[in-house]
Amino acid sequence: MTISMRTAGVLALAGLLTTACSGGRTAQPSGPAPADLSGAIRLVSYTDCDEMLTGLRAATAEHVTPWGLDGMVMTFAAEDAAAGEQAPVAARSDTAGRPHSTTNVHEAGVDEPDLVKTDGKRVITVNRGVLRVIDAETRRVTGTLRLVPQDQAWAPGELLVSGDRALVLFQGAEILPFRAMAKVRPGQGESRYVLVDLSGERPRELGALTARGTHIDARQVGSTVRIVLRSQPAIAFPRQEPDTPEPRLLQRNRETVLAAPIEAWLPTYEIESGGASRTARVGCDRVSHPAEFTGTSMLTIHTIDLNGDLSSDLSGAAPISVAADGDTVYGTRSSLYVTSNPRWWFHGDPAAVSGRPGGSAAPPERTEVHRFDVTGPGAPRYVTSGSVPGRLLNQYSLSEHAGHLRVATTSDAEVSGATPGTSESGVHVLSADTLAERGEVTGLGRGERIYSVRFIGDLGYVVTFRQTDPLYALDLRDPAAPKVTGELKISGYSAYLHPGGPDRLIGIGQEADGQGRVRGTQISLFDVADPAAPRLLSRFHQRKSGSEAEWDPHAFLYWPPQEAGSRTGLAMVPLMTWGEGAPKGSVALALRVGDGGITRAGTIEHPTPRRLNDEFVPADQGIRRSVVIGDDVWTISDLGVKVSDIETLTDRAWIPFG
Repeated sequence: MTISMRTAGVLALAGLLTTACSGGRTAQPSGPAPADLSGAIRLVSYTDCDEMLTGLRAATAEHVTPWGLDGMVMTFAAEDAAAGEQAPVAARSDTAGRPHSTTNVHEAGVDEPDLVKTDGKRVITVNRGVLRVIDAETRRVTGTLRLVPQDQAWAPGELLVSGDRALVLFQGAEILPFRAMAKVRPGQGESRYVLVDLSGERPRELGALTARGTHIDARQVGSTVRIVLRSQPAIAFPRQEPDTPEPRLLQRNRETVLAAPIEAWLPTYEIESGGASRTARVGCDRVSHPAEFTGTSMLTIHTIDLNGDLSSDLSGAAPISVAADGDTVYGTRSSLYVTSNPRWWFHGDPAAVSGRPGGSAAPPERTEVHRFDVTGPGAPRYVTSGSVPGRLLNQYSLSEHAGHLRVATTSDAEVSGATPGTSESGVHVLSADTLAERGEVTGLGRGERIYSVRFIGDLGYVVTFRQTDPLYALDLRDPAAPKVTGELKISGYSAYLHPGGPDRLIGIGQEADGQGRVRGTQISLFDVADPAAPRLLSRFHQRKSGSEAEWDPHAFLYWPPQEAGSRTGLAMVPLMTWGEGAPKGSVALALRVGDGGITRAGTIEHPTPRRLNDEFVPADQGIRRSVVIGDDVWTISDLGVKVSDIETLTDRAWIPFG
């Protein structure tokens, strides 16, 4: 199962206190080896359900283990950020002319789910299972809607908004006991998406989509949302009797797979709309497969028009599926990319468990890339597939630009079977229409792995780390011959890179000593005017601290200069600090980012009441997000929203979540 981004981030942040970052690697899960995807992996549609069932049974039987399919363990995947186009400075104006920030996203015009959204006139949040609408002028909550039972107020949720419609996304229903959970076998799980009308005096639920599978991610272009899920076959394996030999367990499980019906693989979903509900499956005619696949998972893409109703999938927007794994989603206005690294998901010794002849070694690690056309309002149209060596860090390792897709990957020694310490990273340039490789530059950070990537137009920036932080500058103008133009070695690393104005790059990460042990949050300003000689201009360092922005860029706010001639912008990050090894609390750190340096402007703190709604105070009282509306900074935590003056950071209002 997946773990929520916040949970994964908290674990990663706690690990900063105890782990020496010697290369940043973790022990890789082992398990049945996936298909060799080093060749062509173009998707093919099934001709009918019988052909589909035969192919899926055979592939799944080959990759099942003596313990079923549960040996496939999802790892924590932190979603970093680094933009494709020069887009991430998000600022808009409402009808009253007040500028406001928007969610920090990968690509301009492609929204991503987050905890808070604003149009400058209202602030919309989802928190502890409750959606709230706050009027930006009066600073009052004008409407609330509870979406999960009170005893499940901890359920994580995110938002997408279009006009007076909001879609609330609840991820990984393995931990969300919704009504339909009684129909789901352990380990299968569901994800739930609730459509809400914001136009009236009170928010009103219009309907919901409940889909079997683990939520991967979603992207929104205009009012159209594409949701990507991953599901495993719903196969009930025989009970494991004590002392049963593994070969016998494996034989029984294979026999079970070969007898399973097609319904075990076809993803199911339930739509509630207009007071009625219906359950459906993805049709066999809407399922495709690569030439080689494991049969152990299915990718499904659902399409929702926020200005329509959830039953619209009957008219051309029905979900589509691919017999493949999926772990990373990247979207532009015209393309949706879903990638997977099958070797990354498996548990157990690849050669021993897979039954390869003679115990032959598994093929080198590669990442599949599937591209879908999303220019139309309905379901995505599959375009092509390809693969690259190594694995991605996150969605920002991908960037579509000028007809090409740039992909940054690390080929890890522990995974590929190479000599330890020989891992390296590189950038591969593919033609977007065919995903055939045009060029590559490799050999970056030998013995290290990628910690952050940023693509900006024809340039790219890659950070690798083990004991020091090489920041590589890349010239990508010639797709057939990408090249490294410059390199800067400094202590520590940047886990997220963000454009900070012309020829400037902001890095958020961790300082480290000579042995690679982290020493607290660092925020750096780089001069990248000369690609041959990137320079460190300024650095802020806070000992014994970490920031959610290191693993979730939605937590980072950069507000560029708003006045003509001004060169100073505002950067804000949540900051958690420790004393004597124990958390001291979280604040919003404000920094002034000028042309030549970074200075600390101050911090914003939220009050800490002893009790909340006569319940225990939630463990996470930290500030999560910052939003700018006009001359105000709004900071959001589990406890409420504070409004502060953007220049002085003095308090203007406190809006508690009751």
